[in-house]
Amino acid sequence: MNSLKGKILLPVFVLVTLISSNAQVNNDEVLMTIAGKQVYVSEFLNIYQKNNVKGEAIDKKSLDEYLDLFINFKLKVKQAEEMGLDTLTSFKTELNGYRDQLAKPYFTDEATLDRLIQEAYEREKTDLRASHIFFRLKPDATPADTMIAYKNAIAARAKVMNGDSFEAVAVEFSEDPSAKDREATQQHPFLKGNKGDLGFFAVFDMVYAFENGAWNTGVGKVSMPVRTEYGFHLIKVTARRPALGKVTVAHIFLAIPKNATAEDSARIQKRIDSVYAKLKGGTSFEDLVKAYSDDKGSAAKGGVLPAFGVNRMVPEFVEAIYSLDSTGDYTKPILTSYGWHIVKLVERKTQKPLDEEKAELKQKIMKDNRGDQTRQVVIARIRKEYGVTENPEALKAFYSVVTDSIFFGKWKASLAGDLTGMIFKIGNITFRQKDFADYLATTQRKQDKQKIDVYVDKMYTEFLDESLLKWENSQLEQKYPEFKALMGEYRDGILLFDLTDQKVWSKAVKDTLGLEAFYQKNKNNYRWDTRLDAGIFTVKDNKAVQKVKNFIKSGSSDNDILKEINTDSLQVLTIESAKFSRKDNKLIDSIPWTPGFSNDIVNKGTTVFVYVRKVMKPEIKQLNEAKGLITADYQNYLEKEWIASLRTKYPVEVNKEVLAKIK
Repeated sequence: MNSLKGKILLPVFVLVTLISSNAQVNNDEVLMTIAGKQVYVSEFLNIYQKNNVKGEAIDKKSLDEYLDLFINFKLKVKQAEEMGLDTLTSFKTELNGYRDQLAKPYFTDEATLDRLIQEAYEREKTDLRASHIFFRLKPDATPADTMIAYKNAIAARAKVMNGDSFEAVAVEFSEDPSAKDREATQQHPFLKGNKGDLGFFAVFDMVYAFENGAWNTGVGKVSMPVRTEYGFHLIKVTARRPALGKVTVAHIFLAIPKNATAEDSARIQKRIDSVYAKLKGGTSFEDLVKAYSDDKGSAAKGGVLPAFGVNRMVPEFVEAIYSLDSTGDYTKPILTSYGWHIVKLVERKTQKPLDEEKAELKQKIMKDNRGDQTRQVVIARIRKEYGVTENPEALKAFYSVVTDSIFFGKWKASLAGDLTGMIFKIGNITFRQKDFADYLATTQRKQDKQKIDVYVDKMYTEFLDESLLKWENSQLEQKYPEFKALMGEYRDGILLFDLTDQKVWSKAVKDTLGLEAFYQKNKNNYRWDTRLDAGIFTVKDNKAVQKVKNFIKSGSSDNDILKEINTDSLQVLTIESAKFSRKDNKLIDSIPWTPGFSNDIVNKGTTVFVYVRKVMKPEIKQLNEAKGLITADYQNYLEKEWIASLRTKYPVEVNKEVLAKIK
């Protein structure tokens, strides 16, 4: 049923045809009047031309057929409106859902999006390994706080540029806790610091600002401070590799306990070397996994790990995989913080052509913070088109009425009750302080405290941007005739679907008495040709063939025969019994259609034969034997009856002079 709905919405009554480019017709002329409602040429042609096939000449027959379908469609929509289907909440919700989807392209700057897609696709070809030194900033950081963090970053960079190692400076200055060693506590064991090393990562693995900073920094170079939503970063790129893609590997793993002594470590290394020697000597990887691997979760699967990207494993593990060229290649023993591994490549999925990845990249971009670039371009265009007048003093008034309660979700808009002035205008539409107060109250949530003025400024920007987008959204039908026309088609399509479901589809299924009456009146249209009542017997043991035939001759049922022949776990006999028509089964078509046994077909120890119980004469199909076909025909009958009643109920007048112009 849902697939039918999709077809109707676009819509089903459109015929593939052509409007002649030489036709002289005014779009504002009335083509027809249906139940007193005028239908203009523009509406008719808009839908008619959707499936225009260039180069084909229009003919009167196709146009007349289309016109007939169009009138039927409009009559159904008219009845749906009279029944109030367009006032139902379910209808409005569904139409609004379609509108949201149809409106999206109008709020996306395609040029910006295409640039971001191309950029992401190019970056997808490369993996980076980088380290960073991090200087934290709160979301509400003041300019003074921001400058202090920036100067600290510059000072740290100067130390690196003057010869100090990046790692040492990271340990000394970075506010990323993973940079430093962390002593054992009751909550966690001793954790060795990474000295700023973030390992390998690919496009989309980091926030966009950090990604940009990394991709714009050469290997071995240190960036200037890069600002992200978390603070400032000094980025040192330590490696660039052709992209690993998404890989599936298997590994043999020997764990090194956290409290292992030097002797323990040496013994485990000697053991992994022995395993590697056996692998080189011809022992299968899977057998060695079962015998030696400490990763019991993967051992049951031949050591295979779930597929992963470059940022999901420790750098040493990833480095080793880069060296594997072909499926089945394996590494020498490699040491990570977990223990020793021998890694085998099972599968590598690399980059596809851009046209195959474009949709997925677009989806990732719109979910990622980089997607906001397209939104900001649209907002800037809307600001320029309508003009925005702002009142900064009206905004500052909120600095004294918004309290810390807003960070607990408890601020009341009534605290700004005395504020009634204009806060901004979009064109001639005025937004007042009360509107902003309501916005603050409805969007507040529990969060960390911030400076009130910084928070208010941020929320004001969001409110202004959302107001611009909402205003533009409300103008789409007026600004874009094609959008208005498409919304009209979707509206009518939903109404048509809902009413057709009531009048035809569901009715035909639920109206069992009507279906029975229709069947009795038309049952001669549903007939079987000559059929065979037969069984196809497949016997995998030639010694049992005669035994099976003897049971058949004695009149035993299929179930009884199966029980007698299939006495153990081996399925010696299978039976396919049915009433076969021509072309139902190639074997049935190949044998004489006479009662009795067919010739045996013997192939590699298996014998197949057919036993024809009866040749059945042509007869009328019972309702349950052709219910699907009969129901479909009943639906067509209901449709025709419905249209006939609509044609009687609602007057239709076609302006033949205007129609002639179209022809």
